[in-house]
Amino acid sequence: MRFTHLFTPFTLKTTEIRNRIFSTGHDTYLPEGGLPSDSLIAYQRARARGGAGLIVIQVVGVHETSRYTEALLMGTSDDCIAPFSRLIDAIHAEGTKVFVQLFHPGRELLGRPDGVVQPAFAPSHSPSERFKVIPRPMSTGLIGEIIDGFAQAASRMAAAGADGVEIVASHGYLPAQFMNARVNRREDQYGGSFENRLRFTRETIAAVRDNVPAEFIVGMRMTGDEHDEDGMAEDDSVAVARALAPDLDYLNVIAGTSATASGAAHIVPSMSNSHGYVAPFAQKVKQATGKAVFVAGRINQPQIAEQVLASGAADMCGMTRAMICDPEMPNKARAGQHDDIRACIGCNQACIGHFQLGLSISCIQHPETGRELQFELKTKAVTHRKVLVIGGGPAGLKAAAVAAERGHEVHLHEREAQTGGQAKLAQLLPTRAEFGGIITNLTQEARRYGATIHCRSEVTRELLLSERPDAVILATGSRPHMPAFEGEAAQVIHVADILSGRATSGARAVVYDWHGDWGGAGIAEKLAADGVHVRLAVNAHCAAANIQTYIRFETIARLHKLGVEVHPWLRLYGGDGRTAYFIHTPSREAVVMEDVDTIVLNTPNMQEDGLLSVIESLGIEHHVIGDALSPRTAEEAVYEGMKAGMAV
Repeated sequence: MRFTHLFTPFTLKTTEIRNRIFSTGHDTYLPEGGLPSDSLIAYQRARARGGAGLIVIQVVGVHETSRYTEALLMGTSDDCIAPFSRLIDAIHAEGTKVFVQLFHPGRELLGRPDGVVQPAFAPSHSPSERFKVIPRPMSTGLIGEIIDGFAQAASRMAAAGADGVEIVASHGYLPAQFMNARVNRREDQYGGSFENRLRFTRETIAAVRDNVPAEFIVGMRMTGDEHDEDGMAEDDSVAVARALAPDLDYLNVIAGTSATASGAAHIVPSMSNSHGYVAPFAQKVKQATGKAVFVAGRINQPQIAEQVLASGAADMCGMTRAMICDPEMPNKARAGQHDDIRACIGCNQACIGHFQLGLSISCIQHPETGRELQFELKTKAVTHRKVLVIGGGPAGLKAAAVAAERGHEVHLHEREAQTGGQAKLAQLLPTRAEFGGIITNLTQEARRYGATIHCRSEVTRELLLSERPDAVILATGSRPHMPAFEGEAAQVIHVADILSGRATSGARAVVYDWHGDWGGAGIAEKLAADGVHVRLAVNAHCAAANIQTYIRFETIARLHKLGVEVHPWLRLYGGDGRTAYFIHTPSREAVVMEDVDTIVLNTPNMQEDGLLSVIESLGIEHHVIGDALSPRTAEEAVYEGMKAGMAV
């Protein structure tokens, strides 16, 4: 595909951006002490070197009351100028422009800086549903302090060498709280009428303008549809954009709000959302304002960005997770190496998922992300060795790719007809088809670096003796395991039996979900959509408890709409005919479910490591990784594959 729009320069004021690809501001958990760290610099430098036209640095707090997590960058002191200069200079050195987000969350607070819940401040008494925060109404004095905080932080970013700043008025944060009549119930000059509700943001923009050079860019990020009954709708947001646009150089649009479950699911939209789905709103804003418009939201491939740009919907496309997954994506697209692009699959597991666990950013397909200082540069092997990888799931594929990249002769043996391991089943769950991209991406990566893949090839003692490898990487995965079960139920099958087509469910099913993950919730959704009456007995506090927060919200919504009955805190005990017996884990009391045709198990797998004793008996250097070591997720499998590839 020819990219006639994506790689044309774009100019704002006197700043020329080399292409139309930008990285939106996003949390990384890489700052240290509220300042850019060496890890953050290495992370952003990798994306700049990969060809991004613009990088918008993650949120920078403008006032002490803005500390919404302990990993927040802060711009409240001149001491921040030098560390930000190091970060900005490193990005500029690669030819990429830099904007910095200026931020106050208002009531949307997560952090406990002293180990206790901090007080939150908002336009009025408007408790936040999602975080259960009850804010204190802001005084006019505090409003003035925060407006000045925006201005002073902008001045510091200009002094540090940034090309512009972006006021964060998206996702239900403080400026958006002032704009929303259902959140802002003030009766003074900052509340009531539409103009009064815009006053805080207008004064913030003006104060920023007064404290930066004339050529400095000032933009604003804003939400279109907050996807909640009490949130801003697209018509509300278009009116805001039209009113504020004359004071801004660009508008950066997205969807969702932090305040509610339904809205938060759009902050980092998952694979269940269509590609480029915010672009129609961006086009409305562009038509209403005539200003430069940036857009993000599931733009994970260059051809999607090209279509958005060609339609005239926007001037720049945010491709943040695309570059978390493949920092070199822009360079590869420009060079026509489309098949080499490692496409983001929208799983959210190690990007925003890590942030919400208090961990530094990464990617399940590319664990080098966020670990650039350790793994970005892979040293070539001093001695070229013959490496045999057993198993073509995510772990084995990543191990083969890295070992081959380092110069080894690598042979991967997969006993099935195709690579992919359990990812082949995972992609069959509802809304999870894109997960299969991990197979395509890792297989392509292994072949690109020169690994030879042998499918339908069972590794035996005889093969090991004939091949005589210098090292073996055992990545044989895991297999379903039936737990201890009292009595005899009508039909007991595993999730894998249904997904593989080996078995079907009766009309009334109970799904026992030990994991609280994709498998249990996904098979419950699949069966319910097929007309089966489903009860989901989950050994956790809620359905999908152990998947990323935003995706959990979406999953629970779909289960509710399908009428799936969710029963938390249950451990399967046994069955008798058409009755299933459970233990309620907190109370240890019995729970009985009757009229059950089928019990579907989503229970722990058993590691498949039968070849280990053979390898050990032959005295071959070996590394056991992924589920063959201990059944976990694709993230651990790929990470351990990378480390094994580095170790041989």
